[in-house]
Amino acid sequence: MSDPKDPRQTGDQATLADRNAALGRPKVAEVPSTLPVAPRTDPHARRMLVIAGDRVSTHLLPDTGQIRVGRGDDAELRIDDPSVSREHAHLFFEKGKPVMIADAGSSNGTRVRGKPLTAGQRVALAPGETFEVGSALLMLQSPYEAESAPAAREGGLVIEDRTMAGIYQLAERVAKSTINVLLLGETGVGKDVLSRRIHAMSPRADKPFLPLNCGSLSEQLLESELFGHERGSFTGAVEAKQGLLEAADGGTVFLDEVGELPMSVQVKLLRVLEERQVRRVGGIRSRPFDIRFIAATNRDLGEAVHSGGFRADLFYRLNGISLTIPPLRQRVGEIEELSRKFVDDASARAERRPAPTIAAEALAWLKGYAWPGNIRELQNTMERAVLLCTGSEITLEHLPPSTGAFTPGKPGDPRGADADPERQRILDALEKCAGNQTRAARLLGISRNTLLARLDAYGIARPRKPVR
Repeated sequence: MSDPKDPRQTGDQATLADRNAALGRPKVAEVPSTLPVAPRTDPHARRMLVIAGDRVSTHLLPDTGQIRVGRGDDAELRIDDPSVSREHAHLFFEKGKPVMIADAGSSNGTRVRGKPLTAGQRVALAPGETFEVGSALLMLQSPYEAESAPAAREGGLVIEDRTMAGIYQLAERVAKSTINVLLLGETGVGKDVLSRRIHAMSPRADKPFLPLNCGSLSEQLLESELFGHERGSFTGAVEAKQGLLEAADGGTVFLDEVGELPMSVQVKLLRVLEERQVRRVGGIRSRPFDIRFIAATNRDLGEAVHSGGFRADLFYRLNGISLTIPPLRQRVGEIEELSRKFVDDASARAERRPAPTIAAEALAWLKGYAWPGNIRELQNTMERAVLLCTGSEITLEHLPPSTGAFTPGKPGDPRGADADPERQRILDALEKCAGNQTRAARLLGISRNTLLARLDAYGIARPRKPVR
């Protein structure tokens, strides 16, 4: 028979508490499950974080197939909580595709992005997204980046640009401290990747990394996710729930799109940052925690503070040190390596070998385009090209339709001065606002700094203030 105290055993052979005791570690409450408990530093495991009451555990997930989530003995992911039905939900796994979840006709429901699922309805889960099974909170987590990754690629982000190399060197020094970090940059530049890298390089690497998109939830849901809530604190709060700040104790919380926080939540978050304690919605007792905060935004928070849209005291609390990630059009040297990486990744998901190469004229267009959507847009473009390409080489015809009018030129202005619709929108906005850059940026829905960067990228002279 196997020894249940053997720390080398996993899954139903030994519990997390048994292994920790055998290794001399402090006792940790585990959520019962027949799935093996995942080492938090395993670089290859896709995992599920489960928070049920005051118990927290992380479990390995399969690459393919289906598992049952519930309280019954036959559930592969067993959550021993009274709010969870014996067969509560099903998780579906298919290689190269998003994880899907469906409610199995449970009593207390399955909620994704705050909306209850009807029985049998399948919904895709994004990595880092939380969802509710009864009153238990679950989070699908991506694999950690391997520490032994090649130096040219850090956490999936190619580093060929000198500025980016300097940012990552600074991030490595910052990671070893407890200072809060504010990541700035346009949408899609890689703020999420850098935040995960900071966590992975920090002394907290074996603790939870919990991301929260502040712009994707309503005010009430945002408070509940961050701070947790007590039973009966609002309509639908049938059970007490632990918030992310409690669940991430000892680890890192990543507040993405922090500039979208409602003012009421800003006030409460400021209090939490100052007191290092959190009180659940509807609760009377505060709980201390130890968390490192990383925040990110594509907004000009300085301008938001000036206009009254963001609290100055919260800004200074979050901005222990700020790192600004430059847009992809200013990192042209990384485009070739990134493009090849995305082609390889997309080909692997499509089980296509060998991956197609990139023709010289297509690569010239990729390097010349301004990439307003940055790395995310480049990734989508290359995935589309892999799907459209039936031969061995990606050419201009597999890139966006406007490539036919492309004439190689300087980076940032690939299609000629009058061919890019975004350039024309900027010119129109400046004309409507009589050259006022702040008003033009507001009209375009971007920050003034982003507008200035795009003026430089498109070779548009900055309007001068009139002499009085």
